[in-house]
Amino acid sequence: MNSYDSGFYEGPADPLTAAVEERDRTTLDMVDQALRDGRTLLAYQPVVLAAHQSRVAFHEGMIRILDPGGRVIPAREFMGAVETRETGRQIDCAALRMGLAALAEVPDLRLAINMSARSIGYAPWMKVLRQGLQRDDTAGERLILEITESSAMLMPDLVTAFMDELHGEGISFALDDFGAGYTAFRYFRDFFFDVVKIDGQFIRNIASNPDNQVLTRALGSIGKHFDMLIVAESVECQADADWLAANGMDCLQGFHFGAPMIHPAWLPRSQGHRQQAAK
Repeated sequence: MNSYDSGFYEGPADPLTAAVEERDRTTLDMVDQALRDGRTLLAYQPVVLAAHQSRVAFHEGMIRILDPGGRVIPAREFMGAVETRETGRQIDCAALRMGLAALAEVPDLRLAINMSARSIGYAPWMKVLRQGLQRDDTAGERLILEITESSAMLMPDLVTAFMDELHGEGISFALDDFGAGYTAFRYFRDFFFDVVKIDGQFIRNIASNPDNQVLTRALGSIGKHFDMLIVAESVECQADADWLAANGMDCLQGFHFGAPMIHPAWLPRSQGHRQQAAK
């Protein structure tokens, strides 16, 4: 009789599942330790005006962690493992804390910071926000909170109430990765997002892709109808930028205009050092 037949086997059903679970445990441990050690950073990427592509409308601050060897780890490498755990909430706290610190140091900065809808109601996150708003009374009107489409649809009623409350503080909201999830449009009209960011899968090579052109026009039209600022993500060449500017996009974001940078020229160097010390 093998272990599967004995009735005592309680492990994963197959080796692949076991490998995935072990990878996630390793990732979770790495992120937890980075948070305890204060090894967190923001990488800043510009979002430019489509009509004046040399002008920056705002920046997005993207969370990064440093591994024990000092290697910068982007969020895509760890958010899948931590998103549903308290570690994910702590990541949101760290990103918000560093973003508010940058807003305090750079008076003309407008900054978008990512958060999960799961962090709504998480008391430490709200404490970070309140402290930041008290420290700088202009921070609220310069802060944009980005929530992914899939995250927003987990709890639409809670998200709308949360947004309504923080709009009163002057804070703006962006719906990230629009088109990648499954928005219920009966909720969409109630969200009152200020910005909608069209997912990069529709934007890459759009100048030569008729299917993506149709889809992007449709997504942009929905956003325009609800008076949202339309941002195209993942713009990687001038041909795509030109098509997007000619077809109603308000802003453009992607490597064509700048990679996410840990130490942009406009940010005091001391801010980057303090990010690593933030806990």
